[in-house]
Amino acid sequence: MLKLSAHLIQQFNNLLLSKKSFSDKDRATYKKWFRFYWDFCHKYHHDAYHSDSLPLFLQKLQSKNQSVQQQNQAQHSVSLFLKMHASNEQRQIKDDNNSKLSLQKINASDEISKPNKNHSNHPSVDQSSIRHNYSDQATSNLSTGYRSSEETGMSWEFVYDQLVKEIKIRHYSPRTLKSYRGYIRQLQTFTKSKKYQTLSQQDVIDFLTFMAVEKQVSASSQNLAFNSLLFLFKQVLKKEFGEIKGVVRAKRKPYIPVVLSRQEIDLIFDHLDDPVDLVAKLLYGCGLRLFECLKLRVQDFNFDAGVVTIHDGKGKKDRTVPIPQSIVPELQKQLQKVTAVHEADLKAKFSGTFLPDQLDRKYKNAAKEFIWQWFFPAQSLTLLPETKEQRRYHIHETVVSKAIKQAVNNARITKRATAHTFRHSFASHLLQGNYDIRTIQELLGHSDVRTTMIYTHTVQSRTLKQTKSPLDFD
Repeated sequence: MLKLSAHLIQQFNNLLLSKKSFSDKDRATYKKWFRFYWDFCHKYHHDAYHSDSLPLFLQKLQSKNQSVQQQNQAQHSVSLFLKMHASNEQRQIKDDNNSKLSLQKINASDEISKPNKNHSNHPSVDQSSIRHNYSDQATSNLSTGYRSSEETGMSWEFVYDQLVKEIKIRHYSPRTLKSYRGYIRQLQTFTKSKKYQTLSQQDVIDFLTFMAVEKQVSASSQNLAFNSLLFLFKQVLKKEFGEIKGVVRAKRKPYIPVVLSRQEIDLIFDHLDDPVDLVAKLLYGCGLRLFECLKLRVQDFNFDAGVVTIHDGKGKKDRTVPIPQSIVPELQKQLQKVTAVHEADLKAKFSGTFLPDQLDRKYKNAAKEFIWQWFFPAQSLTLLPETKEQRRYHIHETVVSKAIKQAVNNARITKRATAHTFRHSFASHLLQGNYDIRTIQELLGHSDVRTTMIYTHTVQSRTLKQTKSPLDFD
């Protein structure tokens, strides 16, 4: 790989250090992409300082089957470098201009202070030549710099900073932020980083058409991309999106959830180890989403009343569900393990757990209180780079998902079952047990009963007009 000058590396490193939102891992990744870009330009004889080289670099990454996320990281890294170069050029032109003015003042002063007879003994300074040379230099800088192609290769840093602010103001979940940011980065790549101020509805239409025709994404992904870009226009860019009917919305096909039988569920439980087996039992026994289960804290369990409270579920809604009495001994045993982990953390003087909505600023010692500890704590601690504190998070969702997938395979289950399948099975089995649909809606936390009605397709009808196959006719 081509060696970069120490001065250029130091400049780019200082630029990354000025980005407070970047972690050390982000800075290392951005420096890697910058080196790849520099080596690419040298190998294929492109001008590294010209923005037209960026789309060519991205095309190369695409041909190498780099992921969209990697392409977006590379694009942002190079855009920061080009912006830095443009800023340096502007500063250089300004310095040259100041030097020119100083030289003019010196020459004017010399003409006033020196007698005319001495002028013939010294070479005169041709001011028109200075102006001409300066003009040529400025024109040359503009022709090879970032400003000559302002329609593409522009920085979208403002867009992402504003996106984070708008998401936090509305208290949307981090997963929503991650999803929206991902689709906005794809739009940035599709438009070759054109000026975000000039984005139009036609850009969105072309992008969604590209996703549907070329990428062949699902209808749900296409609609999620549309919602992300609608949020970008209205809340981030503060622009009117225009006629919504101008954009084709993908129609989702009816979806019938996968449901496991009780025998299949018990078989999966037998192939799970602690504590994932208890997580799976709560998913099925309470109808919880995976994140709702993993985010449970000690204070959420009320064993006297026999209920568990779900805080900040989907849509920031709270609800209570009954605790399955058959697993109360296992829950009490897990609570003892949490107590042991908490006491060990206090002795080691760790900083406690993570609290929602900056509660640790309001209640300084709450992070170390037992009631705020995760019910399923992670085995290892998490280091916060900003404060150098070590805090304990809950079990990561991938640990549970991978364990359940492996258990399904080992149990030879012939259905495509995931962690969310337990929630579908919970609702379907309640419906089979003659629970009314409104009760199931409340237990699941659905806002609309029409969402819950999907489970009527997962159970057999017990009415006299039950549909039968002709093969079963007498």
